[in-house]
Amino acid sequence: MKIAIVTDSTAYIPEDLLKKYNIRTIPLSVIFGEESFRESIDISTEEFYKKVKESKDLPSTSQPAIGSFLELFENLAKTHDAIISIHLSKRFSGTYEAAKSAGNMVDGIEVYPYDSELSAMPQGFYAIAAAEMVQDGKSVEEIITQLDDMKNRTRAYFMVDDLGHLQRGGRLNSAQAILGSLLNIKPILHIVDGLIVPFEKIRTRSKALNRIMKMLEEDAKTKKIVRVVFIHANNESAAIKLRDEFAANHPEVESIISYFGPVIGTHLGEGSIGVSWYTE
Repeated sequence: MKIAIVTDSTAYIPEDLLKKYNIRTIPLSVIFGEESFRESIDISTEEFYKKVKESKDLPSTSQPAIGSFLELFENLAKTHDAIISIHLSKRFSGTYEAAKSAGNMVDGIEVYPYDSELSAMPQGFYAIAAAEMVQDGKSVEEIITQLDDMKNRTRAYFMVDDLGHLQRGGRLNSAQAILGSLLNIKPILHIVDGLIVPFEKIRTRSKALNRIMKMLEEDAKTKKIVRVVFIHANNESAAIKLRDEFAANHPEVESIISYFGPVIGTHLGEGSIGVSWYTE
């Protein structure tokens, strides 16, 4: 059985890994005024952050059209028997539902939409793991069972410089945003049941990052980490510094640099940092 792996652009999987694992992506869009830009196609991440600084209002974001999914699925149906389509949390976006609707419309192939309940490169972990299992000859059922199990072994934490982006985008409630801004708190955030919630409230950026790295180190000492990713919002040097510090002590772990692109960057804001990993 030939299985295709699809994800969306918010996974922000590095280009070399997309090619290595033959993962297809479908873009979400950011909207500035009347103009819509598909991320990584019509606008680069660098162009996006520059445009945000020059714009009076924050952009909005948009899920892919069902027709875009349908076109991709129909093309894959010519060469594949099944599609596993892995997407950002359905609590963040209608992308998963769009994939589900398109899967019900396409003929000649079975489509299995999958809600990662995450976003950014932690979502990408699922796509890469699924692609590896395809290469190993696993069935659709085996792959989905393993992805469900990964949810119990994946940890993802991030911090933002300005909680206002999350609050304005409806991803964090107003009370939490006001509390953070008044007390200059840099909370560590994570995702529970597909929603962004505070994990710990910490006063400074450096202490928040140190706390995340301490949790990573604890897992590295007691478990076998498969992959770890350091994610940045237009601050690659900060991500590289964290990666290098960790990799120096744990060269056996695959360490990746990724980024928060236009769609997720709209909600998190420039300067945000995330760290995610999963264990065997």
